[in-house]
Amino acid sequence: MASFQNYIFPESLEDAYKLLQANRRNAVIGGNGWLALGRQKLHTAIDLSRLGLDQIRVGPAYVEIGAMATLRQLERELPGSLLACCVKPIAGVQFRNLATVGGSLYSRFGFSDPITALMAMDTTVILHRQGDVPIADFVWQKPSRDIVLGCRIENNGRRAAYQSLRLSATDLPALTVAVSRLGSDWRVVVGARPGKATLAGEASRLLSEGKADAATAASTAAEELSFGSNMRGSGGYRRQIAQVLIARAIEQLHGEGGLAIC
Repeated sequence: MASFQNYIFPESLEDAYKLLQANRRNAVIGGNGWLALGRQKLHTAIDLSRLGLDQIRVGPAYVEIGAMATLRQLERELPGSLLACCVKPIAGVQFRNLATVGGSLYSRFGFSDPITALMAMDTTVILHRQGDVPIADFVWQKPSRDIVLGCRIENNGRRAAYQSLRLSATDLPALTVAVSRLGSDWRVVVGARPGKATLAGEASRLLSEGKADAATAASTAAEELSFGSNMRGSGGYRRQIAQVLIARAIEQLHGEGGLAIC
């Protein structure tokens, strides 16, 4: 289990940032959902929960989600939305009451349901020093000693469908899929490959140009992406499942189907 010598609630973001830089063994913590599985020996744990980063703000142009907003808040405050749909299968309500959006973003886990969904939308990750970074760039950046403040999603009418496969209820996903559409612009994102969520560029292009139906786009995405093996499935199994989940998601978006972000 992870351990630490000090537990501090900073009074401002700048104080938190200075504290983070003061020692390589200082770390910002999220909802503490994974600390029991870790073995890190931290000097100081930095808790941001008193800095007002737990808000979800829905505006005409953007939806802003603070880093300390919990996955359960997404369900309660954005009911019927893409984000509520993607987090619902994660562990149980007790865990979702603790796990934070910022923790999911910063950790960049390959199995992250929220990252897969957010990559299909027009999402920017907000960092204290670096500023705004498109999520597709952020996910592949090396973790830095910066602080994730949250994310901002364009409220532009894009609709999406989310699919995931779990071998048992509350387990980590064996595969995640998010497909979104804004007019003729389509995006196909696949996560838990078991690598990080990735845009299937060729499949997205074919759909956007009207050159592929659901089955063709799903087959294209499964061929262009790489899939690995772990305890939840082989690469070949994931490739076949990807075709099924992608096709289902595309079919959901025909006509006026799919889910909004809020």
